Amino acid sequence: MIDRDNLSNRLLREAVYGGNPIAAENGSQFVQTLRALARAPRVLIVGGGERGSGTAALYEAGDINVTGIDVYASEAVDIVADAHRLPFSDAAFDGVWIQAVLEHVLDPHQVVSEIHRVLKPGGIVYAETPFMQQVHEGAYDFTRFSRSGHRWLFRHFEEIGSGDIGGPGQSLIWAIRYLARALTGSNKAATAVAAPFFWLRYLDRFCRRDYAADAANGVYFLGRRSTVALAPRDMIAYYPGPSA
Repeated sequence: MIDRDNLSNRLLREAVYGGNPIAAENGSQFVQTLRALARAPRVLIVGGGERGSGTAALYEAGDINVTGIDVYASEAVDIVADAHRLPFSDAAFDGVWIQAVLEHVLDPHQVVSEIHRVLKPGGIVYAETPFMQQVHEGAYDFTRFSRSGHRWLFRHFEEIGSGDIGGPGQSLIWAIRYLARALTGSNKAATAVAAPFFWLRYLDRFCRRDYAADAANGVYFLGRRSTVALAPRDMIAYYPGPSA
């Protein structure tokens, strides 16, 4: 059954904020990389209570075995479980997808360690995590990561790709909405105030990528399980922003 209120709210948010501009493309790359690893790959979706942007490529692929977990039951959840202690044996999956989840767990490093454990050698992970976003889901929101911080979080993985999800324009719309929310105490009023500024997100197309990274709305990482960790000395050179 379709929840029309949630659907209308989601469509309104996408109209104002522009949705997720890169998830579909990254989802396709994730699937292609999986198929190079195994004939019938097993994928774990952490926080799969709702199907996220880009996951259609996983659910609609007939040759991929998808297991969804979350802390609550839903039609998309196979097992109710805590990501800090995944109820799976070592090397159980070829891939893990974790999208807009790491900000909602108390110990992201423990969760990523568990992801590393349940992945097969050479298995892949795809993660999306907010950066310049205000608190959402209230008391269940704990952490933000810059591109560099996100890379360090996944330091036990070899990087295949990484980047930004939305730029400074999209981040500015979030800020306008939350300023209006703080002034009015109303989510509906805040969305109404932010809506006329939808055009700001189009400015992201013209931003320099190195400078835009410092104000990205979110970040993503696609990586391969490794036995060699990134060294602390490598982190300064990893910084994707301006050199001066």
